[in-house]
Amino acid sequence: MEKIVEFPGLGLEFSFHNSFQIGPFTIAYYGLLIAVGLLLALFYAFRTFKTVGIDSDKAIDCILGGIIGGIVGARLYFVIFSWDSYGLDFSSLDAFFNSFARIFKTWEGGLAIYGGLIGALLVGLLIAKRKKICIRALLDVVGVGFLLGQGIGRWGNFFNVEAFGSNTTLPWGMTSPDIVQYLTQKQSELASIGVTVDPNMPVHPCFLYESIWCIIGFFLLAWYLKRRKFDGEVFLMYLAFYGAERFVVEGLRTDSLMIGSLRVSQLLAAVLVIASVITILVVRSKMRNSHDENYLKLFVLTPEGQAIAAKESEGFFGRKKKEPKDTETDLQTKESEHAEETDTQVLAEESHTESEEDEKNKLDD
Repeated sequence: MEKIVEFPGLGLEFSFHNSFQIGPFTIAYYGLLIAVGLLLALFYAFRTFKTVGIDSDKAIDCILGGIIGGIVGARLYFVIFSWDSYGLDFSSLDAFFNSFARIFKTWEGGLAIYGGLIGALLVGLLIAKRKKICIRALLDVVGVGFLLGQGIGRWGNFFNVEAFGSNTTLPWGMTSPDIVQYLTQKQSELASIGVTVDPNMPVHPCFLYESIWCIIGFFLLAWYLKRRKFDGEVFLMYLAFYGAERFVVEGLRTDSLMIGSLRVSQLLAAVLVIASVITILVVRSKMRNSHDENYLKLFVLTPEGQAIAAKESEGFFGRKKKEPKDTETDLQTKESEHAEETDTQVLAEESHTESEEDEKNKLDD
């Protein structure tokens, strides 16, 4: 389906399809970008596990389980809070199956990040506990990876022309025939919750705000990871950092999931920001007052963590790196060095022999 998106203040216009064909398969950019974000987050995580003392071989099961739980959770969260649009139709058997099948059409959009976060954590942490992995250390790496995945995955909203906000006069305001149609249909509904919109005016590109914020957060928290005071601190920072942005941007959006007149994600974001900031302050205070350097000691600094870190340092995914084979040039260089060492030894022996003969001649005289 062809889409048109304009940024009038910047003089930009984009025309594109939100999917492409590979043989008989239709690939949606929405799903592709989420997959790319996920893969890059995984790459970062597996390259970083040794920093916190996590066994990457054990973590694989947690990650795979977390991915499944995240997809299911993201869709369930969205469907539950959009039941008016996804409710089952019992008017006929065909209508029932069609409405039921629509619940699973994730490529059309409709994945809620907080639902994905909840689902991924529930499944991933259950597996981590069973595998006896340090959960707080694992969460630190996962939190940073989440930001990278979200920053890239948000561009899937651009290709679906969704996750936009109310009207704006800022130069990067965007518009589209899809936006005009959506706001025209939702104008009275938005007015009922105090949001007045003009469908023909540019709107906030909320997906862009979140993408930029998450990429910045990724670099900041990736830098801080090696400087964290306790395991779990970086994950708490992730909740606060992302939650602060989500609280603000969610207030601009025109497609929020609602409970009555409350925006669900905005409410949840506020709770997470407050809870995470308080937790960080309380834990740091306890660490200062304990006067014990081993209080909440980082797992990677324990004997067990050190052993895992040493193993992970052997190679990617814990596999021992192969020693590079010597090239022909390297072999020639080594032979030359060996020849020089041999010549040096011979000269030293001749010099020693001459010295002994001189001493003997002196004694004879």
